[in-house]
Amino acid sequence: MRSRRLIVLSLLLVALAGGYLSGRLGGDDRSAQGPPLPRDAASTRVTRVVDGDTVVLAGPGRARLIGVDTPEVYGGRECFGPQASEYAERMLAGREVSYTVGRERRDRYGRLLVYLWLDDGRSFNGLLVADGYARILTIRPNDLHGRLFGRLAAAARERRAGLWGACG
Repeated sequence: MRSRRLIVLSLLLVALAGGYLSGRLGGDDRSAQGPPLPRDAASTRVTRVVDGDTVVLAGPGRARLIGVDTPEVYGGRECFGPQASEYAERMLAGREVSYTVGRERRDRYGRLLVYLWLDDGRSFNGLLVADGYARILTIRPNDLHGRLFGRLAAAARERRAGLWGACG
């Protein structure tokens, strides 16, 4: 009986330690994917994906993702541009998302500057960087998550994820 309790207790400790380490190493840790979803975020639907970092949102219209820069697919097609656009299409097209607008609301092309979150609470801007589909692009005053995105980019570069492995 005592050995059975010891085994159960040992298994419980292993499970708890595994969960702790998973979080510490980025497993379920949402910060490994970007900033948390703010309470004041608005909701909408992505009606069209233009490319890896530009979408059309129902209501607000054309929107540019803050803090990230995916390789180009139009004009001067760049290494990993098609993959970044396909990733955005797969993750966003027709889906409900949450968003917040940057301190500077629009870019010089009139696009709304936004952070996007998927319906499961993951930051899409952060995922683009963490998964190697984008480099960081920090422009004041929309630099709220610049340091976090920098850490995500460094980790992606170290793992040679996405464009970091494909584009030399």
